[in-house]
Amino acid sequence: MEDLDIPQLAEYLHVTPDQITKMVTRGNLPGRKVGGQWRFNEAEIHHWLEERIGLSDPNELDEVRRVLHRSSDTPTRQLSELCTVDLIANPLSARTRGSVIRGMSDLASTTGMLWDAPAMAQAVAEREKLHPTALDNGVALLHPRRPQTSILADSVLALGICQAGLPFSNRGQLTDIFFLICSYDDSSHLRILAKLSRLVSDDAFLDGLRSSDSPGDAWLILKEAEAAIDENISL
Repeated sequence: MEDLDIPQLAEYLHVTPDQITKMVTRGNLPGRKVGGQWRFNEAEIHHWLEERIGLSDPNELDEVRRVLHRSSDTPTRQLSELCTVDLIANPLSARTRGSVIRGMSDLASTTGMLWDAPAMAQAVAEREKLHPTALDNGVALLHPRRPQTSILADSVLALGICQAGLPFSNRGQLTDIFFLICSYDDSSHLRILAKLSRLVSDDAFLDGLRSSDSPGDAWLILKEAEAAIDENISL
């Protein structure tokens, strides 16, 4: 990962250099001064964007998606393409945090795009220790701290739906819907996370997944919900 200066970061985030300067001087953006000039580590910027995604409301998520789309040279892929029927466990047979992580990693490996499920499970478990990904609405967006390029041939998205919630985090709420994001690179990860976060902010989408009774039903709900939010945003 490289360091960016103010003009480069402004171009990446599609804002003005003055906005970048204000954000970093106010402590709202991770940066450091080198030789009197602000420099921004690309990996730290990705983590900052990831945190911003997690705290955003639906309208803010739509804007984040626009920024990420404009910042990438690669086409945006549909979640329903990354998460095929074969990558959906409905129901997911797991009752503990460890069995969920192992089960979801094994599920993702069935595509052949992930060839070391135990390594992915370990990376996800380490990420969960640092910062749990379970949300208050009963969804967890599992992912490793950084893309596991060495064990992935391409990005993969897996979905598991439990028949009953389980205590996945330490905050007391129960979790019954699990997405595992296995991204090949940081840009793909942020775009998948932003779109997925937008989807799971919709109670109707979650109710649909919970009432589905097969992987095929869950996939159709994902595809239709994704098409609906794509209609409301101009990328």
